[in-house]
Amino acid sequence: MNSLSGRFLILTTVFVMLAEVLIFVPSIARFREDFLLNRLERAQIASLALLADDMLAEDLEAELLANAGVYNVVLRRDEVRQLMLSSPIPDPIADTFDLRDASPWILIRDAISRFLKPENEVIRVIGEPVKGAGLLIEVTMDSIPLRTAMIDYGLRILGLSFVISIITAFFLFLAVRVVLVRPIKSVVGYMQRYASAPEDARGIISPNSKVTELREAEEALKMLQTDLTQALKQRERLAQLGGAVAKVSHDLRNILTSAQLFTDRIEASDDPLVRRMAPKLVNSITRAVSLCESTLAFGRAEEPAPTLTMVPIRAIAADVAASEQLSVADACVEIVNEVPDTLVARADPEQLYRVIMNLVRNARQALVASGKPGRVTIAGCENDDAWCIEIRDTGPGLPPKARENLFTPFQGGVRKGGSGLGLAISQELVRGHGGDLVLKETGPEGTVFEISLPRGDMTF
Repeated sequence: MNSLSGRFLILTTVFVMLAEVLIFVPSIARFREDFLLNRLERAQIASLALLADDMLAEDLEAELLANAGVYNVVLRRDEVRQLMLSSPIPDPIADTFDLRDASPWILIRDAISRFLKPENEVIRVIGEPVKGAGLLIEVTMDSIPLRTAMIDYGLRILGLSFVISIITAFFLFLAVRVVLVRPIKSVVGYMQRYASAPEDARGIISPNSKVTELREAEEALKMLQTDLTQALKQRERLAQLGGAVAKVSHDLRNILTSAQLFTDRIEASDDPLVRRMAPKLVNSITRAVSLCESTLAFGRAEEPAPTLTMVPIRAIAADVAASEQLSVADACVEIVNEVPDTLVARADPEQLYRVIMNLVRNARQALVASGKPGRVTIAGCENDDAWCIEIRDTGPGLPPKARENLFTPFQGGVRKGGSGLGLAISQELVRGHGGDLVLKETGPEGTVFEISLPRGDMTF
């Protein structure tokens, strides 16, 4: 019964039975009232025999009372209360019920009370004679026949309710299968066919449901499948293009590397013009080689998952500062390590080194390009949620165009000849740690990038 239609079957049966239970008590109260009124009518008919013949034999009187199911009958006519028929009462009268002005709540209360009293009692019942045959009629009777009849009626009501609930649930089961389950299975079938072959346009659903909600779901699925198919085709084209670019970049890098070796001999030329142009040629070739290497690095399928260990951030920052300080062509750029000795973060040391190296190198190159003295500072701190590493510089700041596509490959380059892959790769590596790399601020006073690594669960 884990299917949708099966659960509808069970729920319908339960709710129909619940509805029948809710109307069971009023029904029993109504049955009790009809039962007592019937006894009053039968008693009235028996009393009419006495009015027709003032003298009745005791045997006939007892038979009349037995047929009426009462012990005695009192009829009030013309303001005169008369004991019409009577027989010995075995027990004192336990309760009196007046049906003339009884409200529905009183009838329900009395019915429940009778259900809860299994022992026999002698009760008095008062009502109005039918056909205006008097002012009132009063009888005394046993309560057991009343309770037995109520139980029998209740069982029949419950049995009938159960049959009705089963029949109703069965038809609802069929309706749900036709109206809901079958269309839903059709949608699921389209989804499965599309998942097995998303490039096959025949797997895209064709909305045809007449149910508004299902029609909307089918249309939404069709739009999703159409967009996804187009995205997959575009991704396939980009993958093919990326493979071609990677091959070209690989071969071009080899060619440029060979050209780079020849520049060493060109610099030794006696021709002043050649010697003056050689550094520019070297710089151009170096930038081209760097672009090819960055393209090849970004074109790899994915970076390996980080191997997380607790690493001292200051030591990594010191390695980066030492490496970059050797590369600084102009001593006017200073690299400062302000990371506290106690700062230890959970990260992959190699990947974190690459991220900090990329950010420091970008800052250094921006300062060298500006031609003004400057400083690149590596700082760090921690809070309850994360470890934070900042790379600050005193450079000229990022231009607006660079800010718009800062982490977009091949578009976020700041310096002339840059590919913009360094920041994209760095952000990907940081997000692999569950953290983020953001541009915190930039302007004429300098630029600040922040690396945040979440603390999370400290248990290894």
